Amino acid sequence: MNNKSKKGFTLVEIMIVVVIIGLLAAMAIPAFQKVRATSQDKAVTNNLRQIASAAQQYMLEEGLSTVAVNDLYPEYLTTPELVADETYPTAITAGDTTITATNVGNERTVTYTF
Repeated sequence: MNNKSKKGFTLVEIMIVVVIIGLLAAMAIPAFQKVRATSQDKAVTNNLRQIASAAQQYMLEEGLSTVAVNDLYPEYLTTPELVADETYPTAITAGDTTITATNVGNERTVTYTF
């Protein structure tokens, strides 16, 4: 009588597990990237909102129609943290109703309308 032990996994079983893990990863990665981009866009929009509010307050108090964003620091605005290597505008003009950050995630533009 042959008393060989059959412990362990076969190569086919291991390959099936690897394929299943690969398929799950292929589905999860694009979803993760979309959620990450949405989160970055919301953070940038919030920074734009703060810049716009600070610029409006500065222009009202100083009686100006244009403000350089650098003039807003640190009294009216804290330096926004870059979340996706975005570029913020350098000046705001009274009457503008939108403010835009460019190069968000090296590919997108985010606009805040106020």
